[in-house]
Amino acid sequence: MTKQPKNPQEDVTGGALRADARRNRERLLVAAHAVFSERGADASLNDVAKRAGVGIGTLYRHFESREALLAATCDEQLLTLAKKSLERSEALPPLEALRLFLAELVHCAGMYKGLAASLGIVLKNHTQGCDATTAEGERLLKAAQHAGEVRSDILLDDVVCMAMAISLAAAEDASDSKRIHRLTGMFFDGLRSRPGPRGARHR
Repeated sequence: MTKQPKNPQEDVTGGALRADARRNRERLLVAAHAVFSERGADASLNDVAKRAGVGIGTLYRHFESREALLAATCDEQLLTLAKKSLERSEALPPLEALRLFLAELVHCAGMYKGLAASLGIVLKNHTQGCDATTAEGERLLKAAQHAGEVRSDILLDDVVCMAMAISLAAAEDASDSKRIHRLTGMFFDGLRSRPGPRGARHR
């Protein structure tokens, strides 16, 4: 199976895109954002292709799966998330920097209805935003673990799963504006190192 290209100027095979192919890709991304915003992340890809004015085969030549299309559509937001996290982390304790990263990942997972259910797969697509967000999450997690604030057995996949669960739970009751903050704090407490029964720290 071919991988989604990191460079948006390449197709799924890694070859350079022609001018008409670049225009098709851009139309598909605009259409995908509109359709996913209206109908959720599980909306028909045929509808995306129709909205873009291209055939479904053209869509799959640019994006080999729904998750690859979602990753590309979220790419700019993911890049912004990673950049802001990197910039502010220098002035924050490692644990707080990781907490803010988790909170923003939760908000990103709510970009489209149903996106949270596949966020883990979406982040494994090798777009610039996915790679940047993954690298930043790994960096923050290791820093918090090195500082003794987070259990050593925690993986970034665990943090992503938390973001998915919080976003899905919050979507069920959108009227509770404080629910995301409350759930993020509750889940985040499960990551932290803390004294065991005899004073030893759980790591």
